[in-house]
Amino acid sequence: MKKLSKQITNLFILLSVIYVCYINYINLNGIIIGTEIIKTEENQYKIGEMTETSYGKFVGLKQGDLIVKINKEKPSEKNLKGNNLYHIRSLDVMRDGKSLHLDDFDIVNLNGSYSYFLTVLPLVFYCLSLVCIFYVLKVSKIRKSFAGYVLILFLLDVAIAYMSAGGPARGHEFNRYINLFTFISSPIFYLKFIQEYFKELGKKFANSLVSFLYIIPILNIVIELFHRYFPQDFITNLNLVSFFFVTVSGFILVFFHLYKYKYSEHAYILKILILTNTLSFAPFLVFYVVPTILTGNYIFDALSSASLLSLIPFGLVYQFVANKMFDIEFILGRMRYYALLALIPTLFIVGALALFDSFNIQMSPARQTVFIFVVMFAVFYFKEVIDFKFRLKRFSEKFNYQDSIFKYTQLMRGVTSLQQVFKELKNTILDVLLVSKAYTFEVTPDQKVIYLDKPEIGPDWHLFQKEFENVTSEIGKIIEVNQGFLMKVGERGGSSYVLLCLSNINTPRLTRDEISWLKTLSFYTSVSMENVLHIEELMEHLKDLKQEGTNPIWLKKLMFAIEEKQRSGLARDLHDSVLQDLISLKRQCELFLADFKKDNNPCQEEVQDKLVQMNEQMSDVISMTRETCHELRPQLLYDLGLVKALSKLVAQQQERVPFHIRLNTGRFTASLDLDSQLNLYRIIQEFLSNAVKHSQATDVLIMLISIQNKIVLHYEDDGVGFDQEKNNEHSMSMGLSGIKERVRALDGRLRIETSEGKGFKADIEIEL
Repeated sequence: MKKLSKQITNLFILLSVIYVCYINYINLNGIIIGTEIIKTEENQYKIGEMTETSYGKFVGLKQGDLIVKINKEKPSEKNLKGNNLYHIRSLDVMRDGKSLHLDDFDIVNLNGSYSYFLTVLPLVFYCLSLVCIFYVLKVSKIRKSFAGYVLILFLLDVAIAYMSAGGPARGHEFNRYINLFTFISSPIFYLKFIQEYFKELGKKFANSLVSFLYIIPILNIVIELFHRYFPQDFITNLNLVSFFFVTVSGFILVFFHLYKYKYSEHAYILKILILTNTLSFAPFLVFYVVPTILTGNYIFDALSSASLLSLIPFGLVYQFVANKMFDIEFILGRMRYYALLALIPTLFIVGALALFDSFNIQMSPARQTVFIFVVMFAVFYFKEVIDFKFRLKRFSEKFNYQDSIFKYTQLMRGVTSLQQVFKELKNTILDVLLVSKAYTFEVTPDQKVIYLDKPEIGPDWHLFQKEFENVTSEIGKIIEVNQGFLMKVGERGGSSYVLLCLSNINTPRLTRDEISWLKTLSFYTSVSMENVLHIEELMEHLKDLKQEGTNPIWLKKLMFAIEEKQRSGLARDLHDSVLQDLISLKRQCELFLADFKKDNNPCQEEVQDKLVQMNEQMSDVISMTRETCHELRPQLLYDLGLVKALSKLVAQQQERVPFHIRLNTGRFTASLDLDSQLNLYRIIQEFLSNAVKHSQATDVLIMLISIQNKIVLHYEDDGVGFDQEKNNEHSMSMGLSGIKERVRALDGRLRIETSEGKGFKADIEIEL
């Protein structure tokens, strides 16, 4: 079937070339077809039979006219091509004994604007159609598409209809039938192509109705064969009504299927068809067909109003070959916007001109210039106001790449896994570009391709094996393939992550804006992938450590650093709020007590004793708060270092504890970072706290020395000690677990020697 279609298509192409050459031969030579010239026995030239649509009738000739002069010269064979006149500028004829001069032959000789609409535009349109046919044949050969051959027939049909619609060749009877059939059947071929195209996409498109429409051009041809039995106006209106019916049927079918497939990727095709339909058919229908049917007069003639019909084949060829050169959503949005802006000045200018005409106001070119300038200035100013007021609404189009990137960056803030990254990336691309499905793959260093979207059914990616190998060279590289493209979005450990995007319709050849947008997405995705992979590695590491029951050193340091930060913040808050309030309250109490002593009061001594007691209690609270702030944040350590801070700590503790404390830091000269100093300070602080609570000791020794690349902390007391076998139980009660964690954070070693009744010893060694 397809082989036969190809042969038939080639035959029609050849016949069209022959026909166009014939038509242009007639047009360029100004041959008046349909007006027969008879040479009489007296060597005179006489007008013979004339067809209904001959240009001889149009210029005023009648059957039986005797030609006296051709181009102001005596008639001769040089002005004849067979039995037809050609290259005629003027005729002098005798009719019923009267001499007539006819010189309205500009349309025959294609002088002035006639040459553009009758020859130049149709011929250029036909040549461009042949170029389109070449591309369609090339694509049809690759796809083995029957729809491509139907599209070729449609292109030829419109080109022949346009070519045969104007020029002197209209007078030829056979040419009249060709023009009539191609003219009415062009919308039907148009619908037939859409039907076959959707059929190849797996969608239905008005199968029965398109077949029914073939009856209409055949019926018109049959009536044309018997045109002598019908009024000419009836046949003309019938032809126009038939064309109007099939064209409006096409509009209705496209709109119906747009509603039916509005949530699928095929809606994009239908929107293009609606755009080309409106721009192409609407001028011809509105300015010629409908006015001629209703009033018998047209607003613009057929050739000029039909000039935009060329947009239909080019729009279809564009869609079939799939060189996506524009964003249909953006164009439709712009058309609605500019149609609204154009409406107001149009009505204003037309109304003003009508008003001027009713008052017989004559406007000179200078006044017209000023008037139109003022109107256009107002329009542009109004446009700026509208742009500012509705800027967010106007630019919120589907293909707004900037908005989609912003949305994508916001979505990436919440992802926690690699699969989520790929999911958000695919959804963003599917929402913006004309692709139907996106798949993720991993390409290993040995070029092995692994499909990652399981359990989803993947595409036949083996067809793109070579492209997979070439796309892994750099992040953001894009390689276009049949019906889609490949893009590298990240890498890890020598492996590359590649996105394959495919379309169910035609190959969406990417524009420069789309390529730039995709590269931006890929670079941002690569950074997001690195962050997510690091987080996943961290979580896996923490999970393993949790199973092992130990925490890493860096985590302990982090936890203690956070703890110290919280302590520091709490100390600052206590110092700035509670302590200041207590000092103020104590000062007020002292002032009140001083004034109270001056007054004579029977209860003076009793009240004075209570005030003194309250003052002493506030002093104790202030002192305890200061000590708490110091313990939470040892300011001396921050200012003067560990040794001075330990000396003050021991001095403060010595005032409150019942045992003697000896501190030896004379041989400590190591330079430590602040976190390490804080940890050592907290360890000694915890040892002293345990001694107060549990040891019942009389003597405590603390030694902190640095030897070469090592720090040694020795603690010893003569208290009650504890049983080593109950180490865990005593560790919890004596706070030894916190000491052990801090030692681990310092990457040190802790050794404890103790037994019941024999005191407690602890040695800590830390490598520098």
